[in-house]
Amino acid sequence: MNGYEYILTKQTEWARNRGIVLIGSKGERGRPSYVRELNENLFTPLSPEARDAFSSADGNELGSPGSPGKMHAVHSSSALGVNVFQYWQLIADVPTVAAACGLCRRGATTPSKLSFEEKYPVNDNFGVHPNIDVVIHNREDSKIQRLAVEYKFSEAYGAHGHSGLKKRYLDECGALWDDMPNLHKLAESISPDDKDFLHLHPAQLVKHILGLKRSFGRDGFRLLYLWYDVFGEEGRRHRHEVSEFAVVAKADGVMFHSLSYQELISGMARELRPQHEAYIRYLTERYL
Repeated sequence: MNGYEYILTKQTEWARNRGIVLIGSKGERGRPSYVRELNENLFTPLSPEARDAFSSADGNELGSPGSPGKMHAVHSSSALGVNVFQYWQLIADVPTVAAACGLCRRGATTPSKLSFEEKYPVNDNFGVHPNIDVVIHNREDSKIQRLAVEYKFSEAYGAHGHSGLKKRYLDECGALWDDMPNLHKLAESISPDDKDFLHLHPAQLVKHILGLKRSFGRDGFRLLYLWYDVFGEEGRRHRHEVSEFAVVAKADGVMFHSLSYQELISGMARELRPQHEAYIRYLTERYL
């Protein structure tokens, strides 16, 4: 069983064990892997703020009447991200999840706000600006202003592949590359097509780094790649690709690191279960 099928099967059986009726991506057509009601796929319903963020973002996450959105899929990366992060937003305890992700030390008070789907344009002339999955705002007096998270679930193991980096990011972003020669070299190797990476999507990470650097400088942000690990060769190669990218980013002084969802959830379970029993039980039963 490949990584995509493993994740989809695990999530489908989770839904069936809960008595959740699944439908296809086109309602009665398609593989039954979508919930009818979005709340069936979430630990807590979307807050008005989160709903507005996903409604305004690209990607049709919420769908329309009679047509489920991407977040309705049991194997949705956005649903997984909401299930992990929104809880801490709702109880106003952003520092705890930031520390669990390794983005700050335990007990830090600088993380103050958590948002979904924020955009930091790389170039104002580019028509489409990438959405960053989760952005944690630090206090205004902090040296590091933003803690950003790009997360992946089943899509890292799908059959559709991913795009390379458009050449305009190399040709029209000159000053942003000045102190990042290693990332620039990597960017050249994946532009316009990425023939080197199979599971990691480095073009997306490069765009996030450029956008965050433009807004906050190279030392003003941290970027976390949060991903779901799988068994076998796919998992091994994904881990290798993540490590390869991390080495390049570190060589340029970019604060980038990675963490698997399994590491994050198991770590939170060890440290936080007594105070957050229902949340931890939901995550461990569904995703471990």
